[in-house]
Amino acid sequence: MFPSLSADCLRRRHAAVLSLWLGPGEDRLPAFATHQVGVAGAVVDESNGKVLVVQDRNKTKNAWKFPGGLSDLGENIDETAIREVFEETGVRSQFRSLLSIRQQHKLPGAFGMSDMYLICRLSPLSHHINLCTQECLCCEWLDLSELAETSETTPITSRIATLLLYGLNNGFHNIDLTMKQLPAVYCGSFYQLYHRRLPEV
Repeated sequence: MFPSLSADCLRRRHAAVLSLWLGPGEDRLPAFATHQVGVAGAVVDESNGKVLVVQDRNKTKNAWKFPGGLSDLGENIDETAIREVFEETGVRSQFRSLLSIRQQHKLPGAFGMSDMYLICRLSPLSHHINLCTQECLCCEWLDLSELAETSETTPITSRIATLLLYGLNNGFHNIDLTMKQLPAVYCGSFYQLYHRRLPEV
């Protein structure tokens, strides 16, 4: 049995798949058998109401979207968001909250797996853009109000831009799911729990 295939996968599908990445850079094929987890970072500059967006090089529609990608094995979603933003745009950022979760099945390009897509709110620690031309066509700081209204984006990006605009105008505590690290029942282990902020006691 190949180490990358679970016994359950072999029992259910009676198949084995071997892969060899031939593209540039490291292998980017997803490592999970049933689901893949994608994470995007919406980097919001609260001082001017702008958000960092990119256009992917390999998409059929060159729409504005938040930078992001697949989470690595053992990587927390806040780490994925920060890493992906930096890899695609060169902008350093800090995790603030989880904004939304999208679940989708039969997603093209997901290798037959279900897809979980999480969007995090980040704050910029730098502003200079150093675009990854291998993955992106362009990258800009756009006004949230413009992103919420433009036809040059996707429905999910437009919806999250509207949510962020509401948070900017009415307080992010109204939209944020904050993260708290808690001890697991297993000795020495921890997990991250995301929920609405509790009132200070």
